[in-house]
Amino acid sequence: MRNNQDQLSRISKTLIFSEPFYGIFLIGLQKQFTKSCATAGVGKHNIGMRLVINPDFFMDLSEKHQQGLLKHELLHIAFGHIILSDRYPNKKLFNIAADIEINQYIAEDMLPEGGLQLDSFPGIYLPRKAGTKKYYDLLSHTCDGNGGSSNPELDKLLGEMDGNSQYDHKEWAEIGDLPEAEKKLVQKQYEHQMKQTAEEIKKQCGTIPGELAEIIDRLFTLEPSKFNWKAYLKRFINNSSTVYTKKLRRKNNKRYSGNPGLKIKHKNHVLVGVDTSGSVSSEELVEFMHELSHMHKTGNTITVAQFDTEITDVSLFNPKKSWEIKGRGGTYFQPVVDHYNDPKNKYSGFICLTDGEAPNPDNCPKNALWVHSSKCQINEELPGIKIQLN
Repeated sequence: MRNNQDQLSRISKTLIFSEPFYGIFLIGLQKQFTKSCATAGVGKHNIGMRLVINPDFFMDLSEKHQQGLLKHELLHIAFGHIILSDRYPNKKLFNIAADIEINQYIAEDMLPEGGLQLDSFPGIYLPRKAGTKKYYDLLSHTCDGNGGSSNPELDKLLGEMDGNSQYDHKEWAEIGDLPEAEKKLVQKQYEHQMKQTAEEIKKQCGTIPGELAEIIDRLFTLEPSKFNWKAYLKRFINNSSTVYTKKLRRKNNKRYSGNPGLKIKHKNHVLVGVDTSGSVSSEELVEFMHELSHMHKTGNTITVAQFDTEITDVSLFNPKKSWEIKGRGGTYFQPVVDHYNDPKNKYSGFICLTDGEAPNPDNCPKNALWVHSSKCQINEELPGIKIQLN
């Protein structure tokens, strides 16, 4: 008899072949078997997501229903239900409406027993694929101020939802109780995973599920930059640390006859210090992430140094990889400035994304750019150029 983990791995592989997007997306999630969950659910893991599964419930299902259960939870993530739930005053109705929406995208023979559908509440007309908000509004029209409903089936279900039923999604509260800025970080993280999954599917010449196509297209639309990085990097950074050569097949080499021509391109290597101290809010960190993506699009090599009172991480920026935040202590600029000044590093420019709340560093480079978040005041005492994101 298979154990829980083996069976979950087997179903994940089956999903990869039958519905590649969901299978690959599932692999990237943290997973946990626990009997504290009635069936399955999604909650928070650091700034990412985790899938929790009741082992007894899961192992009693057929393999088809196991696939449907996992796809159900992945759809809740993809449709953003875990972030949206706190916008609806009646949490029970929202959970019901969210289930009705996503279960329409699961084949009927894959949906476990008890899965809510459009015809689960006779007497309430629910149009196909109308969205969670529409279903919430239609269900609300039947409800009274005491938490009941004039529809017998809906009234019975609402009475059974005690906080631990399969329809309650109690794990969502881990995210619903977070401050708005931290919710945005969680949202950015799972959206990043969805983008990575979509890119992987496209490499394999697969197709994005129709129900997610619009959502994923929106994820690939980058917010406009709040600063003209291309102009700044071209004007203020003069020294190049890397030279790239490219062979030109259509052009002959003038010096060496018979050989292809060469195109020589200089690429700047910029150190970007990111202030991850406790005084920088999660919302400001999200703002910094956007600006890093725009810096990277200029074609320059970007090395990110996270710091608080010391440097906590130094790594090349890669927009395709998730960004793990380190630090969250006090703030001290000197370590990151010293790292830039170290001759062996050979950076061609220094930019610091910060809230500016720290003493001035010594030996700061003349062409340093101090980029203050839109939520703080500019520290006019800092040496070099100072701007604020707007």
